[in-house]
Amino acid sequence: MKSIYFGATIFLLVTFQTLFGQVTSIDTARMIQLSGVVISEETLEELPYVTVFNKTLRKGVISDYYGYFSLISFPGDTIVFANPGFKKSSFIIPDTLKQNRYSLIHMIPADTLQLKEVTIYPWPSREEFANAFINMRPYDDAIRKAQQELSGESLAFAAARIQTDPSLAYGNSINQRYSQLYSSNQVPVNNLLNPYAWSKFLKDWKEGKLDRQ
Repeated sequence: MKSIYFGATIFLLVTFQTLFGQVTSIDTARMIQLSGVVISEETLEELPYVTVFNKTLRKGVISDYYGYFSLISFPGDTIVFANPGFKKSSFIIPDTLKQNRYSLIHMIPADTLQLKEVTIYPWPSREEFANAFINMRPYDDAIRKAQQELSGESLAFAAARIQTDPSLAYGNSINQRYSQLYSSNQVPVNNLLNPYAWSKFLKDWKEGKLDRQ
């Protein structure tokens, strides 16, 4: 039992001595405060939350919202910059620095993926495409549909279906009076283009007044 305790004590002493030797082997005089800003190579805008990793020391930080970062490094260390949507890039700290501070503006390029061209067809098969092509109505577009809805015949048909009331009758009489004043001492207005005249004509035709006349 005593031999086990003795062996464990020796192992802990050796471990602490090794760790202490590693810590004391670091030359703190060569430490460098590395700081800078990460920007995009295309837009030159600051990139927030970029991973700045010291590959030599196996330590890193994340830049803030404005792309600023700061970490302890040594001359000759390799710094890796990584951010989603951008290519990884690296920077080696110069080993000829005479000061304990170093600042830089690091640009990283965007990681653009070139995809193959894809053509999307609204028909799942050639047969349905051929059928749709044969039965296609090339002039049945939105503009022509709007022109048909706004044509004089369509407006007259819609006006004929609307029940008249005193306000419409008054407005019709006022419009006719304005038309008379507008065409005074001139050629009368052609009522073939007047939707009210068409409305009255269709209404009289449905009620059979034209047959009696």
